Amino acid sequence: MALNLDAIGKKISPISKDYTWKDAVLYALGVGAGFSDLEYCYEKELKVLPTFSMAAIIDFFWLVGTTSNVNPAGVLHGEQEIIFHSSIPPEGTLTTEGKITHYYDKGKDKGALILAESDTFHSNGKKLFTSIISIFARLDGGFGGENSPKKEVKFPNRDPDFEVEALPSADQPLLYRLSGDIFPLHVDPDFARTSGFEKPIMHGLCTHGYACRALIHSLVPGEPEKVRRFNCRFSKALYPGTPIRTLIWKTKEGKAIWRTINAKTKEVVIDNGVFEYGDIPKDEIRFDDRVAIVTGAGGGLGQAYALELAKKGAKIVVNDMGGDRNGSGKGSASPADKVVKEIRKLGGKAVANYDNVATPEGGENIVKTALDTFGTVDILINNAGILRDKSFLKTEPKNWQTVLDVHLNGAYNVSRPAFRVMREKGYGRIVMTTSTSGLYGNFGQANYSAAKMALVGLMNTLKLEGKKYNILVNTVAPLATTRLTEDVFPQDFIEKAKPEFVTPLVIYLCSDRCPVSGNIYNAGMGCFSRTAVITGPGAVVGDANRLPTVEAIMDNLDKISTIKNGKEYSHLNDYVGDALTAFSSPDRSDEKSQHRFKSVSAVFDAMPNAFIPDASAGLDVVFQYSISGKDGGDWFCVVKDNICIVESGTNEKPTCTLKIADTDFLDMMNGMLIPMKAYTSGKLKIEGDIMKSQLIEKLFKLY
Repeated sequence: MALNLDAIGKKISPISKDYTWKDAVLYALGVGAGFSDLEYCYEKELKVLPTFSMAAIIDFFWLVGTTSNVNPAGVLHGEQEIIFHSSIPPEGTLTTEGKITHYYDKGKDKGALILAESDTFHSNGKKLFTSIISIFARLDGGFGGENSPKKEVKFPNRDPDFEVEALPSADQPLLYRLSGDIFPLHVDPDFARTSGFEKPIMHGLCTHGYACRALIHSLVPGEPEKVRRFNCRFSKALYPGTPIRTLIWKTKEGKAIWRTINAKTKEVVIDNGVFEYGDIPKDEIRFDDRVAIVTGAGGGLGQAYALELAKKGAKIVVNDMGGDRNGSGKGSASPADKVVKEIRKLGGKAVANYDNVATPEGGENIVKTALDTFGTVDILINNAGILRDKSFLKTEPKNWQTVLDVHLNGAYNVSRPAFRVMREKGYGRIVMTTSTSGLYGNFGQANYSAAKMALVGLMNTLKLEGKKYNILVNTVAPLATTRLTEDVFPQDFIEKAKPEFVTPLVIYLCSDRCPVSGNIYNAGMGCFSRTAVITGPGAVVGDANRLPTVEAIMDNLDKISTIKNGKEYSHLNDYVGDALTAFSSPDRSDEKSQHRFKSVSAVFDAMPNAFIPDASAGLDVVFQYSISGKDGGDWFCVVKDNICIVESGTNEKPTCTLKIADTDFLDMMNGMLIPMKAYTSGKLKIEGDIMKSQLIEKLFKLY
């Protein structure tokens, strides 16, 4: 067994954990909290201990171990550093991602150190904490790497300012492990002896939690939200039931150093502790080193977006051709230049671009300006627009096409080259600009409404194509006073509808803190809301053997039209799957058929007898099944010359391979899950000749 040296620097996939106040309280009880510090144990005005952070991301700790291929028998927690950016809410979802940063070799028979760093975000979008983990791999040294640099914390030559004693119970690990760390070293006597200990030992992170409580009680009593940094080194194992003492030296305002000792032997069990505290700096979204393109940024909304992004550290390409609001005129450099000048006056970085988004060449040049000046593109706000309002019958083809060229084609022309850059770098944020005219309709704006609604369709596909590359695409319908609307809105409305009221939402959607993609938001006058396409439950009219009639549609129009209990779809396949399921719903009244097959193997035992020879004329196919789960395995079915042969194992040349979990497979075979629904939902994956897989339902009568 050897460490995986190739794992350094590679991203460890995001890990999500849902938690409630009960999880936070269980953790607090696990580290000795009780009636003496009820704020951690009572859901009324509950405060979460900062060190709950480590219990909440324990899965990341083990992923670091498995990714590095460490020998689990020799794993000990070496050092732990936590930097807090915001206090931990009592409930929500935590998402953690990170990477292994270093391997250090202490020598053969001396072990190795594995360092990993991660960031954890709450479902409210806030970054909560950064964790830097050091795993001491006692059995993995001697691979020829460099030794770890020495780190020392100098303790004052005086008595500590605070000493806090605690007595973990002899059963403490049994309670603490319920917070997630179920490593057998802390519960299994045989495993503990194999690892070189007399009996199960305390979790280092359990003692770590005791120390955190002691530090908060001594330095910021009742205010765990003021903990900003918490570092330490786990130096010696501790057996449950052993009294501990945390020694604290306050070195200056907002900082202390500490260690925890075995109160019986005076041996140090946690050393080199650093504790920083005080008000956590404002949680601010920044765009330092990000490059943003804002089209139509010479005034109005675009100008507001560009200025705010620049204030927050972004480098800006200010695009505006300087034409009239109807798109006419030769254009002017002055609007873009004015905004660039304003950004530079604020200390920001910006460059002007005067290309027309309505042409492919213009779009390419806008992105080229970003690449030539700043080297990349991280953010694109498609904001450029014009108006040519007329009632539908008075809208001439030229006015129709010109509006589509700027709004819809303009977004395509700039997004395509920007998307290419974002895909290569694995990061991007794109904001489309739709309109309430497109979402809800407005008299005299057929061209504008059509273009704006089309942008929603463009977003719907780009969100799917960009997902694996961390490119998020959202759409905003702003309600604001701009040069397009300044003579449309009444005077008393203009002040209330400043572009600055829209800006915060757009800026957030451009940030790396934004977790959503494919959403539509209304924004204006400080009011924000989400809009979505909702599909009603509908009604099945007719069946596979009976086409619906016009009269049947009329009779069922109320059911067809209602959107009560409607559903939002994020992918075409999801809708198709539901439609097929509705049309092909299994007969759930036959409870016997629902549970005919009790095991996966029973299905394959039954297949030869369920075979329909007449349906197989001229066929020569091999269906390979790969069933995951405890009841799974591999089977293949050969259909040739009107004969069916089913065997366990794998075939060298399958026509197609069907991959599915055991429970889903049984639901499908028992008629409770429509095969097409299983496929469109991702439960069933098919490799090879997908079309041939559709023959299976015709060849076998299993339910």
